[in-house]
Amino acid sequence: MGCGISKACCWGTQDDQVPEAQIVQNEDRIEGSDLPQFREYTIDQLRKATSGFAVENIVSEHGEKAPNVVYKGKLENQMRIAVKRFNKLAWPDAQQFMGEARAVGQLRNQRLVNLLGCCCDGDERLLVAEFMPNETLAKHLFHWETQPMKWAMRLRVAFHLAQALEYCTSRGRALYHDLNAYRVLFDDEYNPKLSCFGLMKNSRDGKSYSTNLAFTPPEYLRTGRVTPESVTYSFGTLLFDLLSGKHIPPSHALDLIRDRNVTTLTDSCLEGQFSTDEGTELVRLASRCLQAEPRERPNPKSLVAALIPLQKDTEVSSLALMGIPDGAAAFPLTPLGEACQRMDLTAIHEVLEKLGYKDDEGAATELSFQMWTNQMQETLNSKKKGDAAFRQKEFRTAIDSYTQFIDVGTMISPTVYARRSLCYLFSNMPDEALKDASQAQSISPLWHIASYLQAVCLFALGREAEARVALKEASSMETKKNTN
Repeated sequence: MGCGISKACCWGTQDDQVPEAQIVQNEDRIEGSDLPQFREYTIDQLRKATSGFAVENIVSEHGEKAPNVVYKGKLENQMRIAVKRFNKLAWPDAQQFMGEARAVGQLRNQRLVNLLGCCCDGDERLLVAEFMPNETLAKHLFHWETQPMKWAMRLRVAFHLAQALEYCTSRGRALYHDLNAYRVLFDDEYNPKLSCFGLMKNSRDGKSYSTNLAFTPPEYLRTGRVTPESVTYSFGTLLFDLLSGKHIPPSHALDLIRDRNVTTLTDSCLEGQFSTDEGTELVRLASRCLQAEPRERPNPKSLVAALIPLQKDTEVSSLALMGIPDGAAAFPLTPLGEACQRMDLTAIHEVLEKLGYKDDEGAATELSFQMWTNQMQETLNSKKKGDAAFRQKEFRTAIDSYTQFIDVGTMISPTVYARRSLCYLFSNMPDEALKDASQAQSISPLWHIASYLQAVCLFALGREAEARVALKEASSMETKKNTN
Protein backbone atom coordinates (compact mmCIF):
# COMPACT_ATOMS: atom_id res chain seq x y z
CA MET A 1 0.00 0.00 0.00
CA GLY A 2 1.49 3.36 -0.87
CA CYS A 3 0.35 6.25 1.24
CA GLY A 4 3.31 8.60 0.97
CA ILE A 5 3.49 11.96 -0.70
CA SER A 6 6.22 10.73 -3.00
CA LYS A 7 6.44 7.60 -4.98
CA ALA A 8 2.22 3.64 -0.56
CA CYS A 9 4.35 -3.62 18.01
CA CYS A 10 5.41 -5.91 20.39
CA TRP A 11 6.07 -5.94 24.09
CA GLY A 12 8.41 -8.52 25.57
CA THR A 13 10.77 -10.87 23.83
CA GLN A 14 10.08 -13.20 20.97
CA ASP A 15 9.95 -16.10 23.41
CA ASP A 16 6.88 -14.52 25.01
CA GLN A 17 4.96 -14.60 21.74
CA VAL A 18 2.51 -17.28 20.60
CA PRO A 19 3.52 -18.63 17.16
CA GLU A 20 1.95 -16.57 14.41
CA ALA A 21 0.30 -19.48 12.65
CA GLN A 22 -1.46 -20.46 15.88
CA ILE A 23 -2.66 -16.90 16.49
CA VAL A 24 -4.02 -16.57 12.97
CA GLN A 25 -5.84 -19.86 13.30
CA ASN A 26 -7.38 -19.13 16.71
CA GLU A 27 -8.04 -15.40 16.73
CA ASP A 28 -11.61 -14.14 16.74
CA ARG A 29 -12.98 -12.36 13.73
CA ILE A 30 -14.62 -9.00 14.04
CA GLU A 31 -18.35 -9.15 13.47
CA GLY A 32 -19.30 -8.40 9.89
CA SER A 33 -15.71 -8.55 8.69
CA ASP A 34 -13.27 -11.16 7.40
CA LEU A 35 -10.39 -9.25 8.93
CA PRO A 36 -8.64 -10.43 12.10
CA GLN A 37 -8.59 -8.33 15.22
CA PHE A 38 -5.76 -5.89 15.81
CA ARG A 39 -2.65 -7.63 17.18
CA GLU A 40 1.01 -7.10 17.93
CA TYR A 41 3.77 -8.54 15.76
CA THR A 42 7.41 -9.23 16.46
CA ILE A 43 10.07 -7.54 14.38
CA ASP A 44 11.20 -11.00 13.24
CA GLN A 45 7.72 -11.78 11.89
CA LEU A 46 7.64 -8.54 9.89
CA ARG A 47 11.21 -8.98 8.74
CA LYS A 48 10.30 -12.41 7.39
CA ALA A 49 7.08 -11.10 5.83
CA THR A 50 9.00 -8.43 3.87
CA SER A 51 11.99 -10.66 2.97
CA GLY A 52 14.22 -8.70 5.34
CA PHE A 53 12.72 -5.31 4.41
CA ALA A 54 14.01 -5.87 0.90
CA VAL A 55 14.36 -2.88 -1.41
CA GLU A 56 12.27 -4.76 -3.97
CA ASN A 57 9.33 -4.66 -1.56
CA ILE A 58 9.31 -0.88 -1.03
CA VAL A 59 5.94 0.56 -2.03
CA SER A 60 6.42 4.21 -1.05
CA GLU A 61 8.80 6.49 0.77
CA HIS A 62 8.23 9.74 2.62
CA GLY A 63 10.65 12.60 2.50
CA GLU A 64 12.49 14.52 5.15
CA LYS A 65 9.39 15.89 6.89
CA ALA A 66 7.96 12.49 7.76
CA PRO A 67 10.69 9.88 7.30
CA ASN A 68 9.27 6.40 6.85
CA VAL A 69 9.11 3.61 4.31
CA VAL A 70 6.15 1.42 3.37
CA TYR A 71 6.86 -2.18 2.32
CA LYS A 72 4.61 -4.83 0.89
CA GLY A 73 4.79 -8.20 2.63
CA LYS A 74 3.13 -11.52 3.18
CA LEU A 75 2.31 -13.25 6.47
CA GLU A 76 2.64 -16.97 7.11
CA ASN A 77 -1.06 -17.44 6.34
CA GLN A 78 -0.39 -15.77 2.94
CA MET A 79 -2.31 -12.60 3.78
CA ARG A 80 -0.74 -9.66 1.98
CA ILE A 81 0.11 -6.68 4.15
CA ALA A 82 1.61 -3.20 3.99
CA VAL A 83 4.23 -2.46 6.65
CA LYS A 84 5.00 1.16 7.49
CA ARG A 85 8.42 1.43 9.14
CA PHE A 86 9.11 4.73 10.84
CA ASN A 87 12.38 6.52 11.34
CA LYS A 88 13.92 5.46 14.67
CA LEU A 89 13.32 8.90 16.20
CA ALA A 90 9.76 9.33 14.93
CA TRP A 91 8.00 7.87 17.98
CA PRO A 92 10.28 8.13 21.04
CA ASP A 93 7.39 7.40 23.39
CA ALA A 94 6.55 3.72 22.94
CA GLN A 95 3.39 3.93 25.04
CA GLN A 96 2.04 6.81 22.96
CA PHE A 97 2.70 4.84 19.77
CA MET A 98 1.03 1.72 21.12
CA GLY A 99 -1.96 3.68 22.40
CA GLU A 100 -2.50 5.38 19.06
CA ALA A 101 -2.08 2.16 17.10
CA ARG A 102 -4.48 0.21 19.31
CA ALA A 103 -7.12 2.94 19.04
CA VAL A 104 -6.92 3.07 15.23
CA GLY A 105 -6.74 -0.72 15.12
CA GLN A 106 -10.20 -1.00 16.66
CA LEU A 107 -11.72 0.51 13.52
CA ARG A 108 -13.03 -1.87 10.89
CA ASN A 109 -14.85 -0.57 7.82
CA GLN A 110 -15.06 -1.47 4.15
CA ARG A 111 -14.22 2.13 3.19
CA LEU A 112 -10.92 2.04 5.11
CA VAL A 113 -7.57 0.43 4.53
CA ASN A 114 -7.75 -1.16 7.97
CA LEU A 115 -4.91 -1.30 10.48
CA LEU A 116 -4.16 -4.94 11.34
CA GLY A 117 -1.43 -4.53 13.93
CA CYS A 118 1.80 -2.90 14.99
CA CYS A 119 5.29 -3.60 16.27
CA CYS A 120 7.18 -1.74 18.98
CA ASP A 121 10.56 -3.39 19.52
CA GLY A 122 13.44 -1.30 20.86
CA ASP A 123 13.71 1.70 18.55
CA GLU A 124 11.54 0.03 15.92
CA ARG A 125 8.04 1.42 15.29
CA LEU A 126 6.00 -0.28 12.58
CA LEU A 127 2.36 -0.35 11.50
CA VAL A 128 0.74 -3.26 9.65
CA ALA A 129 -2.23 -2.64 7.37
CA GLU A 130 -4.16 -4.30 4.57
CA PHE A 131 -2.28 -4.31 1.28
CA MET A 132 -3.84 -2.34 -1.56
CA PRO A 133 -2.36 -3.50 -4.89
CA ASN A 134 -3.74 -0.90 -7.30
CA GLU A 135 -1.94 2.36 -6.62
CA THR A 136 -3.18 5.70 -5.29
CA LEU A 137 -5.80 8.20 -6.40
CA ALA A 138 -2.95 10.55 -7.34
CA LYS A 139 -1.62 7.95 -9.78
CA HIS A 140 -4.99 7.36 -11.46
CA LEU A 141 -6.05 11.01 -11.43
CA PHE A 142 -2.88 12.97 -12.19
CA HIS A 143 -0.53 10.44 -13.82
CA TRP A 144 -2.81 8.09 -15.75
CA GLU A 145 -1.31 6.16 -18.66
CA THR A 146 -4.12 4.55 -20.65
CA GLN A 147 -7.30 6.52 -19.92
CA PRO A 148 -8.49 9.25 -17.52
CA MET A 149 -10.78 8.39 -14.63
CA LYS A 150 -14.44 8.58 -15.58
CA TRP A 151 -16.83 11.06 -13.99
CA ALA A 152 -18.93 8.34 -12.35
CA MET A 153 -15.80 6.84 -10.78
CA ARG A 154 -14.66 10.24 -9.48
CA LEU A 155 -18.05 10.69 -7.80
CA ARG A 156 -17.72 7.22 -6.29
CA VAL A 157 -14.30 8.10 -4.88
CA ALA A 158 -15.72 11.22 -3.24
CA PHE A 159 -18.69 9.31 -1.82
CA HIS A 160 -16.60 6.46 -0.41
CA LEU A 161 -14.19 8.91 1.21
CA ALA A 162 -17.04 10.83 2.79
CA GLN A 163 -18.42 7.55 4.13
CA ALA A 164 -15.00 6.66 5.54
CA LEU A 165 -14.74 10.00 7.32
CA GLU A 166 -18.29 9.70 8.66
CA TYR A 167 -17.52 6.26 10.07
CA CYS A 168 -14.30 7.43 11.71
CA THR A 169 -16.09 10.43 13.21
CA SER A 170 -18.82 8.19 14.61
CA ARG A 171 -16.11 6.09 16.29
CA GLY A 172 -14.38 9.05 17.90
CA ARG A 173 -11.56 9.42 15.33
CA ALA A 174 -12.65 12.61 13.57
CA LEU A 175 -9.10 13.89 12.99
CA TYR A 176 -7.30 12.87 9.82
CA HIS A 177 -3.81 14.16 9.13
CA ASP A 178 -2.86 15.40 5.68
CA LEU A 179 -5.84 14.14 3.70
CA ASN A 180 -4.81 14.15 0.03
CA ALA A 181 -4.89 12.07 -3.15
CA TYR A 182 -1.97 9.92 -1.97
CA ARG A 183 -3.99 8.77 1.04
CA VAL A 184 -6.64 7.16 -1.17
CA LEU A 185 -5.82 3.65 -2.37
CA PHE A 186 -7.52 1.02 -4.52
CA ASP A 187 -8.12 -2.60 -3.53
CA ASP A 188 -8.17 -5.74 -5.69
CA GLU A 189 -11.51 -4.74 -7.20
CA TYR A 190 -10.44 -1.09 -7.64
CA ASN A 191 -12.72 0.14 -4.87
CA PRO A 192 -11.31 3.34 -3.34
CA LYS A 193 -10.35 3.24 0.33
CA LEU A 194 -8.95 5.73 2.81
CA SER A 195 -5.58 4.86 4.33
CA CYS A 196 -5.64 4.22 8.07
CA PHE A 197 -2.18 5.74 8.51
CA GLY A 198 -3.55 9.28 8.44
CA LEU A 199 -5.68 8.49 11.51
CA MET A 200 -2.57 8.18 13.69
CA LYS A 201 -1.67 11.33 15.55
CA ASN A 202 1.58 12.57 14.15
CA SER A 203 4.80 11.64 15.82
CA ARG A 204 7.72 13.64 17.15
CA ASP A 205 7.89 16.14 14.28
CA GLY A 206 4.33 17.25 15.11
CA LYS A 207 3.56 18.12 11.50
CA SER A 208 0.08 17.19 10.38
CA TYR A 209 0.56 18.44 6.85
CA SER A 210 3.49 17.52 4.65
CA THR A 211 2.07 18.94 1.44
CA ASN A 212 2.56 22.45 0.11
CA LEU A 213 1.29 25.08 2.55
CA ALA A 214 -0.98 26.41 -0.19
CA PHE A 215 -3.22 23.40 0.44
CA THR A 216 -3.42 23.58 4.23
CA PRO A 217 -6.48 24.99 6.05
CA PRO A 218 -6.03 28.67 6.94
CA GLU A 219 -6.59 28.05 10.65
CA TYR A 220 -3.82 25.43 10.70
CA LEU A 221 -1.33 28.10 9.64
CA ARG A 222 -2.37 30.07 12.73
CA THR A 223 -2.68 27.34 15.34
CA GLY A 224 -0.76 24.34 14.00
CA ARG A 225 -3.63 22.10 15.10
CA VAL A 226 -5.83 19.74 13.12
CA THR A 227 -9.56 19.95 13.82
CA PRO A 228 -12.53 18.09 12.32
CA GLU A 229 -13.27 21.23 10.30
CA SER A 230 -9.76 21.26 8.82
CA VAL A 231 -10.33 17.68 7.64
CA THR A 232 -13.41 18.92 5.78
CA TYR A 233 -11.26 21.65 4.21
CA SER A 234 -8.85 19.01 2.91
CA PHE A 235 -11.81 17.02 1.59
CA GLY A 236 -12.79 20.11 -0.39
CA THR A 237 -9.36 20.25 -2.02
CA LEU A 238 -9.83 16.59 -2.99
CA LEU A 239 -13.18 17.42 -4.60
CA PHE A 240 -11.44 20.02 -6.76
CA ASP A 241 -8.74 17.45 -7.60
CA LEU A 242 -11.47 15.09 -8.81
CA LEU A 243 -13.22 17.81 -10.79
CA SER A 244 -10.12 19.24 -12.45
CA GLY A 245 -7.80 16.25 -12.75
CA LYS A 246 -5.08 18.51 -11.33
CA HIS A 247 -3.84 19.45 -7.88
CA ILE A 248 -5.03 23.06 -7.88
CA PRO A 249 -4.43 25.30 -4.84
CA PRO A 250 -7.79 26.06 -3.17
CA SER A 251 -7.31 29.82 -3.44
CA HIS A 252 -6.87 29.56 -7.20
CA ALA A 253 -9.93 27.30 -7.54
CA LEU A 254 -12.06 29.74 -5.55
CA ASP A 255 -10.83 32.65 -7.71
CA LEU A 256 -11.95 30.78 -10.84
CA ILE A 257 -15.37 30.19 -9.27
CA ARG A 258 -15.76 33.83 -8.29
CA ASP A 259 -14.88 34.83 -11.87
CA ARG A 260 -17.52 32.38 -13.12
CA ASN A 261 -14.79 30.50 -14.93
CA VAL A 262 -15.82 27.01 -13.85
CA THR A 263 -15.12 25.62 -17.33
CA THR A 264 -11.41 26.28 -16.84
CA LEU A 265 -11.59 24.38 -13.56
CA THR A 266 -13.14 21.28 -15.15
CA ASP A 267 -11.03 18.45 -16.57
CA SER A 268 -11.40 18.56 -20.38
CA CYS A 269 -11.25 14.74 -20.40
CA LEU A 270 -14.69 14.71 -18.78
CA GLU A 271 -16.45 16.50 -21.63
CA GLY A 272 -19.94 15.08 -22.18
CA GLN A 273 -19.85 12.84 -19.10
CA PHE A 274 -21.90 15.06 -16.77
CA SER A 275 -24.50 17.79 -16.85
CA THR A 276 -24.04 21.43 -15.90
CA ASP A 277 -26.18 20.87 -12.82
CA GLU A 278 -23.96 17.99 -11.64
CA GLY A 279 -20.81 20.01 -12.10
CA THR A 280 -22.33 23.02 -10.38
CA GLU A 281 -23.42 20.91 -7.41
CA LEU A 282 -19.94 19.46 -6.92
CA VAL A 283 -18.38 22.91 -7.18
CA ARG A 284 -20.88 24.23 -4.63
CA LEU A 285 -20.05 21.40 -2.21
CA ALA A 286 -16.29 21.91 -2.61
CA SER A 287 -16.70 25.64 -2.03
CA ARG A 288 -18.62 24.99 1.20
CA CYS A 289 -15.78 22.76 2.39
CA LEU A 290 -13.28 25.55 1.72
CA GLN A 291 -15.07 28.25 3.71
CA ALA A 292 -12.60 30.45 5.59
CA GLU A 293 -14.66 30.17 8.74
CA PRO A 294 -14.33 26.57 10.00
CA ARG A 295 -17.78 26.40 11.58
CA GLU A 296 -19.41 27.12 8.20
CA ARG A 297 -18.02 23.94 6.66
CA PRO A 298 -20.21 20.81 6.44
CA ASN A 299 -19.52 17.78 8.63
CA PRO A 300 -18.90 14.27 7.16
CA LYS A 301 -22.56 13.25 7.61
CA SER A 302 -23.65 16.25 5.52
CA LEU A 303 -21.02 15.40 2.90
CA VAL A 304 -22.41 11.89 2.53
CA ALA A 305 -25.96 13.21 2.22
CA ALA A 306 -24.91 15.75 -0.44
CA LEU A 307 -23.02 13.15 -2.51
CA ILE A 308 -25.71 10.44 -2.55
CA PRO A 309 -27.88 12.14 -5.23
CA LEU A 310 -24.82 12.68 -7.45
CA GLN A 311 -23.89 8.99 -7.70
CA LYS A 312 -24.10 7.47 -11.18
CA ASP A 313 -23.84 3.92 -12.55
CA THR A 314 -24.13 2.55 -9.05
CA GLU A 315 -24.75 -0.97 -10.39
CA VAL A 316 -21.48 -0.91 -12.36
CA SER A 317 -18.41 -2.32 -10.64
CA SER A 318 -15.40 -0.14 -9.93
CA LEU A 319 -13.36 -2.47 -12.14
CA ALA A 320 -15.62 -1.68 -15.08
CA LEU A 321 -15.67 2.07 -14.35
CA MET A 322 -11.87 2.01 -14.35
CA GLY A 323 -11.93 0.33 -17.75
CA ILE A 324 -10.83 -3.06 -16.44
CA PRO A 325 -13.32 -5.81 -17.37
CA ASP A 326 -11.95 -8.25 -14.81
CA GLY A 327 -8.89 -8.78 -12.67
CA ALA A 328 -7.24 -11.15 -15.12
CA ALA A 329 -7.47 -8.64 -17.97
CA ALA A 330 -5.69 -5.96 -15.98
CA PHE A 331 -2.25 -7.21 -17.01
CA PRO A 332 -0.77 -9.38 -19.78
CA LEU A 333 0.09 -12.98 -18.95
CA THR A 334 2.92 -15.10 -20.28
CA PRO A 335 2.15 -18.66 -21.45
CA LEU A 336 3.12 -19.95 -18.00
CA GLY A 337 0.90 -17.33 -16.38
CA GLU A 338 -2.03 -18.38 -18.55
CA ALA A 339 -1.44 -22.03 -17.61
CA CYS A 340 -1.53 -21.07 -13.94
CA GLN A 341 -4.69 -19.01 -14.40
CA ARG A 342 -6.53 -21.96 -15.92
CA MET A 343 -4.91 -24.28 -13.33
CA ASP A 344 -3.33 -26.49 -16.01
CA LEU A 345 -1.22 -28.64 -13.70
CA THR A 346 0.10 -30.77 -16.55
CA ALA A 347 1.53 -27.72 -18.33
CA ILE A 348 3.10 -26.51 -15.08
CA HIS A 349 4.60 -29.98 -14.56
CA GLU A 350 6.22 -29.79 -17.99
CA VAL A 351 7.73 -26.41 -17.14
CA LEU A 352 9.16 -27.59 -13.82
CA GLU A 353 10.52 -30.75 -15.39
CA LYS A 354 12.24 -28.82 -18.19
CA LEU A 355 13.54 -26.18 -15.75
CA GLY A 356 15.38 -28.70 -13.60
CA TYR A 357 17.42 -27.23 -10.76
CA LYS A 358 19.05 -24.27 -12.47
CA ASP A 359 17.13 -21.79 -10.30
CA ASP A 360 18.64 -23.34 -7.15
CA GLU A 361 21.95 -21.62 -7.76
CA GLY A 362 22.87 -19.60 -4.70
CA ALA A 363 20.39 -21.34 -2.38
CA ALA A 364 21.83 -21.79 1.09
CA THR A 365 23.39 -25.18 1.82
CA GLU A 366 24.88 -26.17 5.14
CA LEU A 367 27.16 -29.19 5.06
CA SER A 368 29.54 -30.48 7.70
CA PHE A 369 32.29 -33.03 7.17
CA GLN A 370 30.04 -35.73 8.60
CA MET A 371 27.47 -35.03 5.93
CA TRP A 372 29.80 -36.30 3.23
CA THR A 373 29.15 -39.80 4.49
CA ASN A 374 26.31 -42.27 4.33
CA GLN A 375 23.78 -39.71 5.59
CA MET A 376 24.66 -37.35 2.76
CA GLN A 377 24.37 -40.14 0.24
CA GLU A 378 20.97 -41.13 1.61
CA THR A 379 19.81 -37.52 1.37
CA LEU A 380 20.84 -37.27 -2.26
CA ASN A 381 19.25 -40.64 -2.98
CA SER A 382 15.94 -39.38 -1.56
CA LYS A 383 16.06 -36.39 -3.89
CA LYS A 384 17.02 -38.60 -6.84
CA LYS A 385 14.13 -40.96 -6.09
CA GLY A 386 11.75 -38.01 -5.77
CA ASP A 387 12.90 -36.61 -9.14
CA ALA A 388 12.32 -39.96 -10.84
CA ALA A 389 8.83 -40.23 -9.37
CA PHE A 390 8.07 -36.62 -10.30
CA ARG A 391 9.14 -37.33 -13.88
CA GLN A 392 6.87 -40.38 -14.02
CA LYS A 393 4.01 -38.44 -12.37
CA GLU A 394 3.98 -40.78 -9.38
CA PHE A 395 3.11 -37.88 -7.11
CA ARG A 396 2.55 -39.71 -3.81
CA THR A 397 5.95 -41.38 -4.09
CA ALA A 398 7.51 -38.04 -5.02
CA ILE A 399 5.95 -36.39 -1.95
CA ASP A 400 7.38 -39.08 0.35
CA SER A 401 10.85 -38.90 -1.18
CA TYR A 402 11.04 -35.11 -1.23
CA THR A 403 9.81 -35.05 2.36
CA GLN A 404 12.70 -37.33 3.38
CA PHE A 405 15.12 -34.97 1.63
CA ILE A 406 13.61 -31.84 3.24
CA ASP A 407 13.41 -33.32 6.73
CA VAL A 408 17.18 -33.96 6.88
CA GLY A 409 17.62 -30.20 6.48
CA THR A 410 21.22 -30.19 5.30
CA MET A 411 20.44 -28.93 1.80
CA ILE A 412 17.88 -26.22 1.02
CA SER A 413 16.31 -26.38 -2.41
CA PRO A 414 13.50 -24.07 -3.56
CA THR A 415 12.98 -26.37 -6.54
CA VAL A 416 12.26 -29.35 -4.29
CA TYR A 417 9.66 -27.29 -2.41
CA ALA A 418 8.15 -26.18 -5.73
CA ARG A 419 8.01 -29.73 -7.04
CA ARG A 420 6.46 -31.05 -3.85
CA SER A 421 3.96 -28.17 -3.97
CA LEU A 422 2.83 -29.27 -7.44
CA CYS A 423 2.64 -32.89 -6.26
CA TYR A 424 0.33 -31.78 -3.45
CA LEU A 425 -1.84 -29.95 -5.98
CA PHE A 426 -2.11 -33.09 -8.10
CA SER A 427 -3.09 -34.92 -4.90
CA ASN A 428 -5.84 -32.39 -4.01
CA MET A 429 -3.95 -31.03 -1.00
CA PRO A 430 -3.92 -27.26 -1.72
CA ASP A 431 -3.16 -26.15 1.86
CA GLU A 432 0.03 -28.20 1.94
CA ALA A 433 0.85 -27.04 -1.58
CA LEU A 434 0.53 -23.39 -0.56
CA LYS A 435 2.90 -23.86 2.38
CA ASP A 436 5.55 -25.35 0.10
CA ALA A 437 5.14 -22.66 -2.56
CA SER A 438 5.51 -20.00 0.14
CA GLN A 439 8.61 -21.73 1.52
CA ALA A 440 10.14 -21.78 -1.97
CA GLN A 441 9.60 -18.04 -2.30
CA SER A 442 10.96 -17.45 1.22
CA ILE A 443 14.20 -19.08 0.04
CA SER A 444 14.18 -17.27 -3.32
CA PRO A 445 12.04 -14.10 -2.92
CA LEU A 446 12.22 -13.08 -6.60
CA TRP A 447 11.59 -16.53 -8.11
CA HIS A 448 8.56 -16.26 -10.36
CA ILE A 449 7.84 -20.02 -10.28
CA ALA A 450 7.16 -19.91 -6.54
CA SER A 451 4.77 -16.98 -6.94
CA TYR A 452 2.97 -18.68 -9.84
CA LEU A 453 2.49 -21.81 -7.71
CA GLN A 454 1.06 -19.69 -4.91
CA ALA A 455 -1.45 -18.28 -7.37
CA VAL A 456 -2.54 -21.78 -8.42
CA CYS A 457 -2.86 -22.85 -4.77
CA LEU A 458 -4.95 -19.79 -3.95
CA PHE A 459 -7.20 -20.43 -6.95
CA ALA A 460 -7.62 -24.03 -5.70
CA LEU A 461 -8.59 -22.70 -2.27
CA GLY A 462 -11.17 -20.33 -3.72
CA ARG A 463 -9.19 -17.20 -2.76
CA GLU A 464 -9.48 -15.64 -6.19
CA ALA A 465 -8.66 -12.02 -5.34
CA GLU A 466 -5.40 -13.06 -3.64
CA ALA A 467 -4.66 -15.46 -6.49
CA ARG A 468 -4.93 -12.66 -9.05
CA VAL A 469 -2.48 -10.54 -7.04
CA ALA A 470 -0.01 -13.44 -6.86
CA LEU A 471 -0.45 -14.03 -10.58
CA LYS A 472 0.28 -10.39 -11.32
CA GLU A 473 3.39 -10.42 -9.12
CA ALA A 474 4.66 -13.62 -10.74
CA SER A 475 4.11 -12.23 -14.22
CA SER A 476 6.05 -9.09 -13.30
CA MET A 477 8.91 -11.17 -11.86
CA GLU A 478 9.05 -13.36 -14.98
CA THR A 479 9.06 -10.35 -17.30
CA LYS A 480 11.90 -8.70 -15.37
CA LYS A 481 13.92 -11.91 -15.41
CA ASN A 482 13.47 -12.36 -19.16
CA THR A 483 14.49 -8.77 -19.90
CA ASN A 484 17.65 -8.87 -17.76
